Amino acid sequence: TATMALPALPLLLAAGLLHTQASPSTRSFQLDYEHNCFRKDGVPFRYISGSIHYARVPRPAWRDRLLKMYMSGLSTVQVYVPWNYHEILPGVYDFTGNRDVEAFLDLTAELGLLVILRPGPYICAEWEMGGLPAWLLWKPDIILRTSDPAYLAAVDSWLHILLPKIKPRLYQQGGNIISVQVENEYGSYYACDYGYLRYLLGSFRALLGSEVLLFTTDSTRAEELRCGTLQGLYATVDFGPGSNVTEAFGAQRRVEPKGPLVNSEYYTGWLDYWGEAHTSTSATWVARGLEDMLHLGASINMQVVSWQRAQYMFHGGTNFAYWSGADYKDQYKPVTTSYDYDAPLSEAGDPTEKLFAIRTVISKFQPLPLGPMPPATPKYAYGRVALWKVSAYSKGRTAPAWHCSTGQHPSLSLQYADLLDVLDVLCPSGPIQSQFPLTFEAVKQAHGFVVYHTQLPWDVPDPAMLGAPPHSICDRGYVMLQKEYQGTLERDGQTRLHVTGRAGDTLDILLENMGRISFGANTSDFKGLLANLSLNSRPLSNWLIYPLAIDTAVQQGWPYAALPKSRSGGRVGPAFYTGTFETPGIAWDTFVTFPGWSKGLMWINGFNLGRYWTCRGPQQTLFVPGSVLHHGHPNNITVLELEGAPLTPLLLFLDQPLYNRTLGCSTMATE
Repeated sequence: TATMALPALPLLLAAGLLHTQASPSTRSFQLDYEHNCFRKDGVPFRYISGSIHYARVPRPAWRDRLLKMYMSGLSTVQVYVPWNYHEILPGVYDFTGNRDVEAFLDLTAELGLLVILRPGPYICAEWEMGGLPAWLLWKPDIILRTSDPAYLAAVDSWLHILLPKIKPRLYQQGGNIISVQVENEYGSYYACDYGYLRYLLGSFRALLGSEVLLFTTDSTRAEELRCGTLQGLYATVDFGPGSNVTEAFGAQRRVEPKGPLVNSEYYTGWLDYWGEAHTSTSATWVARGLEDMLHLGASINMQVVSWQRAQYMFHGGTNFAYWSGADYKDQYKPVTTSYDYDAPLSEAGDPTEKLFAIRTVISKFQPLPLGPMPPATPKYAYGRVALWKVSAYSKGRTAPAWHCSTGQHPSLSLQYADLLDVLDVLCPSGPIQSQFPLTFEAVKQAHGFVVYHTQLPWDVPDPAMLGAPPHSICDRGYVMLQKEYQGTLERDGQTRLHVTGRAGDTLDILLENMGRISFGANTSDFKGLLANLSLNSRPLSNWLIYPLAIDTAVQQGWPYAALPKSRSGGRVGPAFYTGTFETPGIAWDTFVTFPGWSKGLMWINGFNLGRYWTCRGPQQTLFVPGSVLHHGHPNNITVLELEGAPLTPLLLFLDQPLYNRTLGCSTMATE
């Protein structure tokens, strides 16, 4: 529908102010049902907010992005807290470095920004599994986002860790958090479990106190507002610039007859899916819709969103590593690594035409901060870096690489290895034996890759059909027979291919998790081989299952600590390519493209930049933050190519991103 058709900037327009009995000396943020507004310290208040996800922005860039949002005229930022980003395993928490949410919130306060916090436990956000930890699925019968006791026990444990960190930062406690969302667009979920919402309301009140403003967000559809709202939680809506503003706020009025009008997710952009065209939204259109809402006196949060739900970015950032989620709309739709979403601040944090159009509209309703908008971050086109097979150069030697624009020749060390040749490094604990395949969750593998290994049980002199039942490849399976790449099996795509071989020949399937569904499906998204493979309809058995810890190996120095074994072949199929390059005395942001490559992941200095998929598109480059680069000594590059690298493997570093809809991927790599 038009209501959900555009990605949103988290601009929350609230058309009301809160009524409070508090004295001027008391800090308060409340709802005023009599005058249909918010009241901040007893004074009518309207916020204009934008969404930013700290988990998608490297910590060294937080200040730059927040300052640009402040200088755009925003009074408030909206912030998600992804549960799975912090509770890595049950009871194992990480709030350090890029995950230091307290430091991020303190920085917003330092810069004079208010905060609308959205701590979930489910957040959607096109984030892996909507922010829920994959380890919840270790109990395969768990029913997520309901009153299931197993789920509630995990939620309760998490909230008792997170919310005590939040309480001192509430506005009423002297902090800058003015409101907190409970769950997220729960009305779109099939369960419609009011007991679950009541449990969350009780937990939030017990841990945050009675004064904080708690709210919900749902689309303007009557059914979703019926299931997603609850007495005691202020109901807000989300919609985009293509909507009729009066009708959209009319939907909110049907569940909240009094109080401020609030659009919690005003869609300013749109997300990209792999294999679909890059999307963009007119700056004029977005600005016009914003102005219409501000004339109504609403409070707004600007975001980027996807179909049928809001995703909401003023600055989107990047789905580094394995954090991109997926939608489900008739089929599985994985989200790209870039979370640029045509937001007012680009993926690299640069002000866009849309930002200045929004800033102009805001200036009509309130004064802008004094001073200029901070400029775009500096970019550098470091040029070409060649990655060669190890057989071409021995350890310690160098190969030429060069910068296209400067002609410089930084030092480049070259290595290469087939993935199947280094399983002892990537799975040091050894394989798990099973008669039949086990899911990622059954072997406690959250992200990345698992290798399933068996042998042909009989001779196959004539082509036989290797196949999987429908919906059992989650999400892509790279098939090798005798370590030779045969092709790729894919969820909602090709699930069969022909093979020949002899009894005892090795059969390996490298399974890739492309991101668990974050919106659109009502079932848990298990990964791996969900059912057995068969050969001419006869089930295969006796599997060895290797959960791969690739990131751990790379972060510990592999493959630079030990040279992989040289092979004469291996250009087709899953393989690692490595090299090093030096920067010319600077460490600026850049973008890397993969000419002639197919699909894979890339690390620089142990930092996982995420997935590339050049033949599927539309994204053609990966964003490389300058903060992950070294200057003065070599930068280590590791590339895992899954289907086939070019004969001359080159990487090209540019000073701007590229998009191109190229749907020419084959399930078999070619010369």
